[in-house]
Amino acid sequence: MPRTALVTCRPGPEISVDRDLPVLVRALRQAGAEADAVYWDDDAVEWDGYDLAVIRSTWDYSWRAEEFLAWAERCGKATRLANPAAVVRWNADKRYLGELAEAGVPVVPTRYFAPGDDTGAGLPDDHEYVVKPTSGAGARFAARYSPDEHDTAVRQLARMHAEGFTAMVQPYVKGIDVSGERALQFYGGRLLHASRKGAVLTPGTPYDQRKVAHPGLERWTPTPAELAVAERALAAVPEPEELLYARVDLVDGEDGQPRVMELELVEPNLFLSLHTDSVPRVVEAILAAAGA
Repeated sequence: MPRTALVTCRPGPEISVDRDLPVLVRALRQAGAEADAVYWDDDAVEWDGYDLAVIRSTWDYSWRAEEFLAWAERCGKATRLANPAAVVRWNADKRYLGELAEAGVPVVPTRYFAPGDDTGAGLPDDHEYVVKPTSGAGARFAARYSPDEHDTAVRQLARMHAEGFTAMVQPYVKGIDVSGERALQFYGGRLLHASRKGAVLTPGTPYDQRKVAHPGLERWTPTPAELAVAERALAAVPEPEELLYARVDLVDGEDGQPRVMELELVEPNLFLSLHTDSVPRVVEAILAAAGA
């Protein structure tokens, strides 16, 4: 049976606990595989000793993006990495939304402000909007603004630029307040399960305040329209056949139709505590990818 590494990060005050990790380690071992939970930045790990390394919960990567991407390249040369380093690099910067839009995938409209851009120009003056980094997780450095909060939004942009982040600005999609945000999980090329959660960003919450990343999480049955948009998004990924896992986050646009808010191909939370029946399918897909 194969030897598999489930890749995570070191605990920290801003790091959520991956409750799925011990569940998967235990399930893989029960299936006869040798499975270890390992830190991505542990220099003592010999990656070539594994048949497969699955990125699971490297939830600090966005703060150390270049270091993490360099690790992914090294790991991908030593063993099979899922998802592959090229996919990880493409997906680690949310400017991929522009590429999805060019491919005809319905996405939330997005503008980008890189360090050096005029932070006072281009912010909406007639509707609510969201400012967040192109490389981020868990709503870190994300905030919701009304037009009369322009100066506060500019200060956030300046702070992000000072720390080297490119910012993205999107209209606040009001459909989230009605129908929530749906997360469609794929594993081994098939739909695994889906979940729905409520709005993360509430008015007046500071961008640097820690937020509840998955409020009101519940099981969800995706509609045909949601499945169609998710599949279009995945088809537009470079080398989609190389994906072991994917999560497509959808919200309803003003027309009531689903749009991609985020495509998570790096380290998506699987929500297995909500979908315990999905554990055997995840184990099956991991073992197949490892060559069992």
